[in-house]
Amino acid sequence: MGEFKAIGIMILPELVFATNNKHKTEEVGKLLLNQYKVLNLKDIGCDVDIPETGSSFAENAELKSTYVTENFKLDCFADDSGLEIDALDNEPGIYSARYSGVRDDVENLNLVLRKMEGLANRKAHFKTVVSLNKNNKKYLFEGVIYGNITHVAMGEDGFGYDPIFMPTGYDRTFAQMSMAEKNTISHRAIAMKKLIAFLKEQV
Repeated sequence: MGEFKAIGIMILPELVFATNNKHKTEEVGKLLLNQYKVLNLKDIGCDVDIPETGSSFAENAELKSTYVTENFKLDCFADDSGLEIDALDNEPGIYSARYSGVRDDVENLNLVLRKMEGLANRKAHFKTVVSLNKNNKKYLFEGVIYGNITHVAMGEDGFGYDPIFMPTGYDRTFAQMSMAEKNTISHRAIAMKKLIAFLKEQV
């Protein structure tokens, strides 16, 4: 009988991204290739709509990451994002996804434009906060990009408030940019780059 030789198999530590978005999971997984096995909520059998009852992006992100850590005993990170407009006292903020009362991008966007009618101050910023629970320690990473609210929606790509947000230094809205271009400068990209740089240092 022939001899079998043991072949070394790299067992990667698991890290949960508290999202149901498969594409976001794959994107982060590629960035952390050969360092972590990135799983999402579906992968770990979590079908709970984790309540986001915090009063800030950081609190909502922490609620999601902590839920996974406490209930599934796994290291986890989660993000929460939104648009904050100076003239509207930083609304819609944590209510960005349901600003109009429903989860509808067009309704939310149109409500912002109506509230901004006649206002000279169009300054705004997008913010993302990522909460990481790892080895019983908690970390936060923030990404912010500044810009202005346009008077009309422009562009067909992107989602949410992208058609009315023009980042500082650009003459196009997020919705007029390719996804690749937006992902190099966006608030989420900034926060995720900080997270990934930190995780790479930990391995």
